[in-house]
Amino acid sequence: MTKSLLLEIGLEELPAQYVRTSSEQLATRVEDFFKQENLAFESVEAFATPRRLAVRVNGLEEEQKDRIEIFKGPSLAIAQKDGAWTKAAEGFVRGKGLTTDDIYVETIKDVDYIHVKQLLKGKSTKEVVKNLSSVITDMKFPVTMRWAAHTFEYLRPIHWIVALYGEEVIEEIQVLDVKAGRVSRGHRFLGKDTEIASPEQYEKALAEQFVIVNQDERKALVRKQIEELAAKNAWIVPIDEELLEEVSSILEYPTAFAGTFDEKYLVVPEPVLVTSMKEHQRYFVVYNAKGKLQPYFISARNGNDYMIENVAKGNQKVLTARLEDALFFYEEDKKVPMTAFLKKLETLNFHAKIGSMTEKMNRVQLLVGRIASELNLDAKDVETAQRAAEIYKFDLVTNMVGEFPELQGIMGEIYSKNYGETPEVARAIREHYMPISADAELPSSVPGALLAIADKLDTFLSFTAAGMLPTGSNDPYALRRQVMGLVQILEAFEWHLDIDDFAKTLLALDYASFLVDKKEDVQAFILGFIRERLAQRMTSISKRHDVIEAVLNSNSNSVPEKMQAVAVLEKEVTTSEIKDITEALNRVINISAKGFDEARHSSEYSLDKVETESERQLVESIATLRKDFENYSAEEKFAAFASITPKIHEFFNENMVMVDNEEIRTNRLRFLRELALMILEFADFTELIVK
Repeated sequence: MTKSLLLEIGLEELPAQYVRTSSEQLATRVEDFFKQENLAFESVEAFATPRRLAVRVNGLEEEQKDRIEIFKGPSLAIAQKDGAWTKAAEGFVRGKGLTTDDIYVETIKDVDYIHVKQLLKGKSTKEVVKNLSSVITDMKFPVTMRWAAHTFEYLRPIHWIVALYGEEVIEEIQVLDVKAGRVSRGHRFLGKDTEIASPEQYEKALAEQFVIVNQDERKALVRKQIEELAAKNAWIVPIDEELLEEVSSILEYPTAFAGTFDEKYLVVPEPVLVTSMKEHQRYFVVYNAKGKLQPYFISARNGNDYMIENVAKGNQKVLTARLEDALFFYEEDKKVPMTAFLKKLETLNFHAKIGSMTEKMNRVQLLVGRIASELNLDAKDVETAQRAAEIYKFDLVTNMVGEFPELQGIMGEIYSKNYGETPEVARAIREHYMPISADAELPSSVPGALLAIADKLDTFLSFTAAGMLPTGSNDPYALRRQVMGLVQILEAFEWHLDIDDFAKTLLALDYASFLVDKKEDVQAFILGFIRERLAQRMTSISKRHDVIEAVLNSNSNSVPEKMQAVAVLEKEVTTSEIKDITEALNRVINISAKGFDEARHSSEYSLDKVETESERQLVESIATLRKDFENYSAEEKFAAFASITPKIHEFFNENMVMVDNEEIRTNRLRFLRELALMILEFADFTELIVK
């Protein structure tokens, strides 16, 4: 027999961004609780509104199964002396409620240990679920608060708990002074308290009180209502999924409505209007069939359609005030020449310890040139990026960005076009902020990407040199995001910048004046920090720690090469041939490392000193590989290593490297060293774990 279980935590209104994640966390913790308690169930359903987190466990068994647990005790040498059980053995079995008659012996790694088996009788589920309070109190949140005189912290104050096993209340569940019952609360204005008869009645009981507890159902309802309004008015309304998720997280009973605003505000740049509606008011924007923004919006209220027209008017009034500000700021900004904005940047601090925004822009201009030279980029792209670097922060001191900080870069693009800059320069100004997160859009133009990596590298190096380093989860200057963006752009554009050597060179030049610690210590931090971000990026391709370490420890400092190598190894590491290939390559790497001192004085080796056919074939293969190796793709490099593997095995089977004859020994170490360097340019195969 099975029953269902319902657990609902009633709270004050939750921040929208934590509704779904908290609901999923609760479901996971409840699921883990019953798995640990050895209680089978059919499924766990999660429910969430801004005022509640809930789960229903369906098909929960009514009692635990009996199980036998095995306990390992001390070694037999300690547990038994002269054929009699010692106090150590007696204490071991007594603690399990057993006797020495229950002892048996098992051998583990050639050592005998005493063991006992204990029959654990299954408890009733009714008894087990009394401990569910810990599931509630153990939850973790990014932000917490305390209330009343309690020291206990939670996402928001808890006001009620519903806990039902079948039709029975689990009265033992309690958090602070809130005891579990069967009474839940309906919509704050339209509903009232309601008793939940059983877990199966949960959705129906609350729906009658104007609460849709299934967040996906609310989300689908909002989508449907928006689409109906759009169809009715012949509008095109793009459904922004993030906004839809947010709206469904702040409403318990959504009803969509349409509003309008004065057409005069359409002279304001579209990104400003969209930001005002979407980011500040949570409105969905409206377009016509030709893709032109229209003076309408769609939103949703937390309630039914009673007096919905008044709700629309109230929202229109709020939006109008914001758009009036936007129009004013836009008109005022247009009166100011760009030179005035650039002048203001001289007094705008990038950071007190680092200097002004103008000084940052000057460093970035230098960096653009240095990076372009390293990458041998097209002169026209470099010219565009350098012009953008001269002005790219000017919009920070405009009225519009002062009011809408999220539009920095976007307003830079719009205003720079108004000032007569080329579309390419304007685009680079907007793209230099990209990506704004790990999965966000990357720059699509070469000048934009070049300016982006120069800006990010300057921020990282200047703060690092000045000693303002991230610690633990504390990263106030977003340096992890800056370097991750740098890695992503280098990967996407396949720019082979030796970022380690380049950063060290820059530290000794443009950033030496910021140094507060020893240059060597700062260099070590920089290289380690970049390595960590690269490793993090690699996890998007492979979850295998050994694959990532193998590529991280390669001699290549090219981000694209490392990412491509990870992709190839991730695919090849599970093949049947990988063990044979790895063994061969590792023999080359290991013996080359041992004989490095002898081989390093010269890389030249001679065919005249080759003694056997297998040695000759390996030397010729190495020479052929070296000729085209730099032009090979990651796939071609691995294929070449796989192809040369049989010749490596044959060589080692027929020849000894460390022979007494110094000339022969040195010659062999030299050609093996050359092969090892090519292998290590791809990956350090000694890090791979293969079976």
